[in-house]
Formats: sequence, C-alpha cells, structure tokens
Amino acid sequence: MNYLAFDLGAESGRAILGILTKGRLKLEVLHRFTNQAVLLPDGLHWDILYQFSEMKSGLSLYRQKFGRELDGVSCDSWGCDFGLLDSADSLVSNPFHYRDHRTDGVMEKAFRKVPPYGIYQETGIQFMQVNTVYQLYSMVLSGSQLFSVSKTLLLMADLFHFFLSGEKAQEFTLATTTQLYNPVSGGWAKPLFENLNIPLGIMPGIVPPATVLGNLRKKVADEAGLPAIPVIAGANHDTAAAVAACPARKGERFAYLSSGTWSLLGVELPEPLISKPAMEAGFTNEGGVAKTIRFLHNITGLWILQQCRQKWLKESGEKVEYGTLVELAESAPSFLAIINPDDPSFLAPDDMEQAIVRFCQKTRQKAPKAKAEFVRIILESLALRYNQVLQNINRLFPDKEKVDVLYIMGGGSQNRLLNQFTADAVGLPVVAGPVEATAAGNVLAQALATGKLASLAEGREIIRNSFSLTTYVPKDRDAWLEASDRMEKICKISAKEG
Repeated sequence: MNYLAFDLGAESGRAILGILTKGRLKLEVLHRFTNQAVLLPDGLHWDILYQFSEMKSGLSLYRQKFGRELDGVSCDSWGCDFGLLDSADSLVSNPFHYRDHRTDGVMEKAFRKVPPYGIYQETGIQFMQVNTVYQLYSMVLSGSQLFSVSKTLLLMADLFHFFLSGEKAQEFTLATTTQLYNPVSGGWAKPLFENLNIPLGIMPGIVPPATVLGNLRKKVADEAGLPAIPVIAGANHDTAAAVAACPARKGERFAYLSSGTWSLLGVELPEPLISKPAMEAGFTNEGGVAKTIRFLHNITGLWILQQCRQKWLKESGEKVEYGTLVELAESAPSFLAIINPDDPSFLAPDDMEQAIVRFCQKTRQKAPKAKAEFVRIILESLALRYNQVLQNINRLFPDKEKVDVLYIMGGGSQNRLLNQFTADAVGLPVVAGPVEATAAGNVLAQALATGKLASLAEGREIIRNSFSLTTYVPKDRDAWLEASDRMEKICKISAKEG
C-alpha cells in the first residue's frame, strides 16, 4: 500500500511517501519546501497559496516516480491557525500566523467575559494566546468585517483537504486544539461562542480521525496526472500523528515527547482529565487517534535554538548546522545559567539571544556570551522543563503507577545531547525515534481509514519493526537533581519579576 503524507510544520513542509508492506513501513521524502511567514501591513501571515502549490508539486513528483497507483493522501499540520471561506467557498483572507501580535492581551480580555476555570471546564485546553479562541476573539474586539462574509472556518490541514477534495470537514484532533471544543459533550463549546460573540455558524461538522473525505478534485488530479485518489482526514494535528506512531508497547506506563519547534510532553488517556489541579499545572486535553486523549503540556521547544541560529546566520552569513552547535555545546560549562523555556519573553522576541541574556539578568544569573554557552543553556533548560512537566503528570495520577519510560519522537529525537540531558533530568530511560514520527503516524491513520490496519496497537508494532530506536539511560543524577531545585527557584523569581 502506498500512501502520500503531506507533513506541514512551522518551518517547512514535506511530501513523504509511506510504503506499507509485510508488517513494515518505509518512508521516502519526495519533496521538501520552506514554510515562511510573510509580514503584511495588517500582520504576520502564512503563504498558503505557495504551500498548496508545493503540495501539488509533491503529487506530480509521486506520479513521475511511482506511476498512477496511490492508495491515499492526507495532510497534517500545526493547530490553532485557520482560513475563512465565503459562501462561494473562496478564501477571504490569508490565514494569520499564530505568532502574530494581534492576540497580545486578548486572553486576559476574554477572562473578563468567562473566568479561566469556566473556559477550562468547557474545553480542558491549556491557556495559550495562540489558541484559535483568542485569535477569533481578537477579531471580535477589533470589529473585523471578515465575519460578515465568512461562512466556514477550517483549520490548516482541513483547509488543504478542502483544496484537494472539495470536502469541508473539521477533523477531531485539530478541532480539540481550538479551545472551542468540549471533549466531554463531543461537540463545539456553545457557551464560549455565545459569551465571546464568536459566530458558531462558521464551524463545520467534526469527523473522527481516519475518515475518508472523498477523492482528489478532478482538476487537481488531472494536473498531477493521477486518478481519483482518496483524500483522508487521518490524524490532522501533527502531534496527534506523532503520538500515533509512538513505539510504545501495550501495557507500558509511558510518556511521550514530540520534539521539534514545540515540545509536546504527555501521556495517553482513555478520557479527558479536567480538573483545577490539571488546569493550574498547564495541562491540555487534546484528541488522539482511536478515541484517545493526549493529556499533555505544550512547551516552547527547539524554537529558541532555531531563532538563535537564524540570528547567527544573518550575522556571519555562514550556515551553522545543528550538529555543529551540539558539538560546541558539549564543551561548554554545565549549568552556567538556566532559563524557563515557557517564559513569555521567549514566545516571539525580536532578538532571541538578547531575550536569553535579559532573562539571566532578571533572575540574577551569569549571562552567556559564546554560542556554545547559549546552546548548552537552551538544551539543559529544556531537559529540566521536561522533568518539571513529567513530575506534574505523576502528581496528578497518584493512584496509578508512575511513568517508567519516556519516548521522544520527531526531529528533536536526532539531538543526542538533548536526549541524554533529558534522560539525566527525568531519571528514566529515554527511547528516541522515529525521527519522522509525524509522517509515520499520518500513514498509519490512512491505513486505518482504508481498512489495512485493524488497530493502533498493530500500527505501533509496525513502527517498532520498521525504525531504529536508541535508548539513553540516566547519568549524573546528583548534579541534575541539584539543577532541578535551582530551576524551581529561577521560575519563581521570573514569575515574581514579571
């Protein structure tokens, strides 16, 4: 079986072929393209027409290399951002980027209408200003005229599925990221729409993961030289796809970490956990494949390192590879300083390097100077933040066995130094891989939709049989326990200083 997965991330997109045969999965990257934000007079946007053009190029490249036989195509993307369609199904505006500043301060204004716990009880979702609900409420507050012409809202992967197939539907795993979905009732959280004056009528029907939506539009198929290929709403949220490909064994008490621009750390639950302690600890209840809930915490991940690297590239004109930066970090001193990756100052600063320096100054720590020091501080701090979140998970489930293994998937799983730091910080074995977990999960969901897989457990067995996995064991526990205590104090100082 051949499935084509379009995996869209904040920095880049890929068309990846998944070949499923004899209980194994092989992935092949057919096409890569950048995914750059574009600053327009009204704010920061995605270049959605370019993205779709590149996706069509991926379809054509498949046809040229493998012929006309293709069993399915599906797209996964980040959550929260959306496009709006009018009554003629025309796109009425370029989708905004979640890092656009139009949502600054909007969350606090929404709390005046609905208290935080009221929102959490309705949705079970972590409070982040990038969430769809605050993007839409920013439009309400600004008196946006787009609502008057908009008939349908589609989150990013669902929007691309509409472009591909002509079918408008909101897939479950993406819908849950909006902070407008009620995971208990299983539908849109109507009280939030009413209290925030957001029009409920623009929200489409919700379909479960692994749903065949329809076939490629004839014009899209003809352009690529393909027949009527099924378009599948698989696991449309990239983290849901990555978690589906977690190589955990049945019965394991495991946690997962999808590591990339964002770090998503959590556990898999059969039903949501919506409580005040869960809210106060910053946990979110997002949809997963096979009627699961991804109980997790969104952590600012390798975004911090990516932004520093971009600055260094601009300054020197020389591309510095991540592997080189990791090698430099190994020689830097341990725990020179510790930052809280989730501090608001790291969300979208003009200069990430200076944001780190200012944080160190604010928390009365020695600021880094050399690139190696910046990189080591970022990686150590991420590992310490992972430990904080994992400890919170264990505290929230006192009647269950504690997590005994952490699986790291995604691009960040290639960072061997971060993987070792994470094992050291959490005091557990860390299993790294697969790197292309999101694409692998996308393909597994397509196989479930077309009846070629019977269960998620069967898919995870295929992942274990198909990809090389590396295990890291904890070292230097005393030093990391001391650093963990220091992290707690630094977070308190930062929160107090504002």
